[in-house]
Order: sequence, then C-alpha cells, then structure tokens
Amino acid sequence: MNSSRPYLLRAFYEWIVDNNATPYIVVNADFPQVSVPREYVENGRIVLNISPGAVRALLIANDHVEFNARFAGIAHDIYVPMRAVSAIYAKENGRGMVFKEDEDNDLPPDAPQEDESSQGSGGKGKKGGNGRPKLTIVK
Repeated sequence: MNSSRPYLLRAFYEWIVDNNATPYIVVNADFPQVSVPREYVENGRIVLNISPGAVRALLIANDHVEFNARFAGIAHDIYVPMRAVSAIYAKENGRGMVFKEDEDNDLPPDAPQEDESSQGSGGKGKKGGNGRPKLTIVK
C-alpha cells in the first residue's frame, strides 16, 4: 500500500489554511536529498513555514514537497522527500499531526491463520510474531 503521509500532509495543510492559520512543517534535515538552507538547521531539524503567503510554487507530491521561499531575503529552492517530513502543525495553536519515523516501513498485519485460531490453543489476547495484538474468534 502507498504511504498515507502525503495524503494526510495535504489534508492537514488544507485544513490549517482554511482556518486562517499558518502551516509549518518539521523536516529531518539530515535525511538524504533534503535541500534546505543549512544555516537554519538546528539539531538536525528545520521548521518551514509553508503558508501561501510565504512560499511560491508549493507542490505536495506523493514522494516529496517542493517550493521556493526566501530566507533573509535570499530565494531558495526547497526540496524535501516525503519521508523527511516529521510533522505538520498550525503556528497559532500547535494543532496538527506528528508522523512516525518508521511509518513507511510498516507492513499491514497478517491475516489470522485458520489453523492457529481453530485449534483452541488458548491464544486469546496472544500477540502475533510481529508484536501486534492478534484477534481470534471466540464462540
């Protein structure tokens, strides 16, 4: 399945702008292919204002975010792979969403195996091999 991150990022961006707030994204600046002004990076992170009044040519694609913005009056082309975006929030109230670092590596949970649930081995509440809870049918 495709990552939900770009869809959620676009939805939160639209919601924040529709509420007349300022959307900020938090970016892992150490992630490969991130192109941001390095002098504004702190502790490997940079916070970017992506409001319509602050950027030009904003594109939130499925695999990256790109736009043009000015930093201290100097125009910069910004490129951020989607996996480097760790959060989006409204400046005014902090409401938004934080993305899990390993969200794109999650696999859908395996469907329960028929032989495990039908053997009655007392597996209620037992966790599957991937550490996630496993549902079983109780009659």
